[in-house]
Amino acid sequence: MSRHSHDEHEMGSEDGMRLDKWLWVARFFKTRALATEAINGGKIHMNGQRAKPGKEIGLGARLQISKDQYVWDITVTALNAQRRPAKEAALLYEETPESRAKRQAEVERRRLDREMGVQPDQRPDKKDRRVIHRFKREMGEA
Repeated sequence: MSRHSHDEHEMGSEDGMRLDKWLWVARFFKTRALATEAINGGKIHMNGQRAKPGKEIGLGARLQISKDQYVWDITVTALNAQRRPAKEAALLYEETPESRAKRQAEVERRRLDREMGVQPDQRPDKKDRRVIHRFKREMGEA
């Protein structure tokens, strides 16, 4: 195999590849199993419809990826047979400006919530329970 044909194969002159593999290669998920789980769970839409992990993905495909309360609206611009560093993986797709703006707004909102001390609903830990029990005992005796 000549060097030239190897380069073509790597950066995706192929017709397509599996959706789950592309999501892993593009570094949206750490493993193909996690990518498959997200696809089966309806978190990934291809061209506006739910897809299966083995669905062939090609250049120009539109994906909507929901992960960790964030949503990416992207267009596939390249295919790559191997997982590469994050900077190279980012070249495999183009995100819409609206999608990027929404995600950045969500990141900022979460940062402000953290600074303001707003915590997600959670059960009291051991220290909190001790305070609650002490308060109840004191109220019962008074």
